[in-house]
Amino acid sequence: METPKLETTLQGFIKYVVQQSRSNLTKQDKNVSKALYNSLTGDYKVMPRSFEMSFQMEEYGQYLDKGVKGKFSSAKAPNSPFQFGSGTGKKGGLSSGIENWVTKRRFQFKDRETGKFLSYKQTASLITRSIYMKGTKPTEFFSKPFEAAFKRLPEDIIEAYGIDVENFLKYTIRNGEKN
Repeated sequence: METPKLETTLQGFIKYVVQQSRSNLTKQDKNVSKALYNSLTGDYKVMPRSFEMSFQMEEYGQYLDKGVKGKFSSAKAPNSPFQFGSGTGKKGGLSSGIENWVTKRRFQFKDRETGKFLSYKQTASLITRSIYMKGTKPTEFFSKPFEAAFKRLPEDIIEAYGIDVENFLKYTIRNGEKN
């Protein structure tokens, strides 16, 4: 049985979640390199008795979405499954990421004593240490649009699948009368 209405509904769900997630990245000013923005995609597969959907994004998108607990404080992201200092992450990933961010933003702290600007590397080091200790807040750039669309999805799927079954039955009855 063909399921064009169901497939259209699934495509619409994926398109909405990806578009809203990208919009959230831009609104929250989290779209510096556009790598995460461009990596956001979704896919679906319809099988005879089920379907599946999946979303893909850069790995750091999960950390940005859910936040990360700090080594010594989980106040910023108490419900996050991620924590700095757990030994499971890539070594040096935070440092290099922050250094790239600081350089692209042309962001530098000033030395309190001399008033001179610190280097990008020194600025990145100070920011990295603070993030490592305190963690990062969740942005929910992906979670919120996904949950909003998911609340509507069951009704949309039932309606779409019902239309596909109805069309299949009409087609079968019409072709059965001709034979």
